[in-house]
Amino acid sequence: MHTQQSTGRGRAPVGPILIGLALALAAALTPFAHWAKAHLGGLGPFWSGELPWWIMALALLLYTRFAERQPFASLGFHAPGGWDIGWAVIFALAMLLGMIVIAGVVFPMFHLHQNVAEYHLLTDAPFWHRVELVTRAAVCEEILFRGYILERIEGLTGSVWIGGLISWALFTYAHLADWGAAQLIIAGFGGALLTFLYVWRRNLWSNMLTHWLVDGVGFVLMPMLNTHH
Repeated sequence: MHTQQSTGRGRAPVGPILIGLALALAAALTPFAHWAKAHLGGLGPFWSGELPWWIMALALLLYTRFAERQPFASLGFHAPGGWDIGWAVIFALAMLLGMIVIAGVVFPMFHLHQNVAEYHLLTDAPFWHRVELVTRAAVCEEILFRGYILERIEGLTGSVWIGGLISWALFTYAHLADWGAAQLIIAGFGGALLTFLYVWRRNLWSNMLTHWLVDGVGFVLMPMLNTHH
């Protein structure tokens, strides 16, 4: 049986954690990303839509190391073992299967529709941009929602359930602005599995791999297959 790994060598003072959470919550609620899209849109989709996420992730890493004086292990960065990789693949398959059921059964049953325009906007992007998009989502969103928000709220409250619930809710909500209300079902389902995987394995690399595989199928593999039909 897997033994949960320690997430750090000590707990940061409450003050720096609260400041860090305020910054993380601001990023999670997407005002930074929307400001960038509104004011930097003329520079292209990478500079306006993607770069702000990378800046946010780097800022959280630097804040953890130098303001909180905590190791990156406090964010779940541990060398993945064989089971961490194996379970990442299993969870990715489960997420993909669940999303197929949601899109093919649940949506038609309740007359819900995905934001097809947003999907095609992304899948019509150049290959390099789609790979970057998938990598950014896997890396930056896992650092933000699981590595930082979940860990720090759990540290403050002493409850993994509170940390997990809040990080899951924020992750789900973050998909509303661009994708619409129907996507909350898919994001909520995927976020629940990602949250469970992280709480169980406490390995952020495992979460990143699961996230990358799922998004990679949707935004990298499927568009490539469609071009050959």
